[in-house]
Amino acid sequence: MSPKSVKAKIGPSVLNADLSQLYTESQRLMDCGADYLHLDVMDGNFVPNLTFGHPVVKCLRNKITDAFFETHMMVDKPEMWIEGMADARVDQYTFHTEPVSDVLGVCRKVKEAGMKVGLAIKPKTPVETLVKYMDQADLILIMTVEPGFGGQKFMADMMPKVKWLRENYPGMDIEVDGGVGPSTIQACAEAGANMIVAGTAVVQSDNPQNVIETLRSTVAGAIVKCAS
Repeated sequence: MSPKSVKAKIGPSVLNADLSQLYTESQRLMDCGADYLHLDVMDGNFVPNLTFGHPVVKCLRNKITDAFFETHMMVDKPEMWIEGMADARVDQYTFHTEPVSDVLGVCRKVKEAGMKVGLAIKPKTPVETLVKYMDQADLILIMTVEPGFGGQKFMADMMPKVKWLRENYPGMDIEVDGGVGPSTIQACAEAGANMIVAGTAVVQSDNPQNVIETLRSTVAGAIVKCAS
């Protein structure tokens, strides 16, 4: 991992925040030093939960105009929502490969819509399944819990996937999501993750700014150490 190629970035998830105060909560997280917002979109099919879609994201974008938005599409048919999310001015469209028959086709449509491509896999999906799509990806998301609900326990046995990606694709943005906080960030950083999604650990903290700074400094330190 080279300091020139990847940077430490923290993207809080608002999944466990008060969603009736989505704008207020999201703005608070940005004010606390978040590098981007990670927005969990669930369709009730791919995962047993339902959150919000592109109309809500567009309303949020109208209020927060300059933040980097990543939508984590936990949906059966990610191709259905590309146009709507592009219209909502989403920056990064991260979708799960498991339910998709034509991953390359979805990647192409996401790029054509002006968004970056993120590819996500669930814990039971082998990381090697991503190899044939890597040249189309801007980011790889390794889930460190089963997708669908916040507040789950971090799965440390996902770290070999992260390490394998960093060794084979040193310039790739590698994101981890699920149960990440001050007690688990060291494992993520040492494995090679540079983009960190943190939900409960940040949103429910008495000092979210301090948590974000702790996560970022740990990852940044690992990047420098690896490059030296």
